[in-house]
Amino acid sequence: MDKKAEAYTILMEECGELIQACSKMIRTRGSAVYRKQLQDEIGDVLTLIEWVKNNGLVTDEQIRNRMKIKKEKLSKWSSLYE
Repeated sequence: MDKKAEAYTILMEECGELIQACSKMIRTRGSAVYRKQLQDEIGDVLTLIEWVKNNGLVTDEQIRNRMKIKKEKLSKWSSLYE
């Protein structure tokens, strides 16, 4: 497996762990144990995203552009960015 494939695989695994941590936060109403797990999993995902950026697979500008689009959608479809 080359480095890109390895990074994608680990990123997928870390995203799965982040999904699980989010679910546990909901089920336990934000238990301190799972709050720490959520923090750790977000850090793990961001570490892999940073690797992907540093290796030229996406740019900060591409990410910022997409974030703007997502925030606009969220302002329309959720209460997160009212």
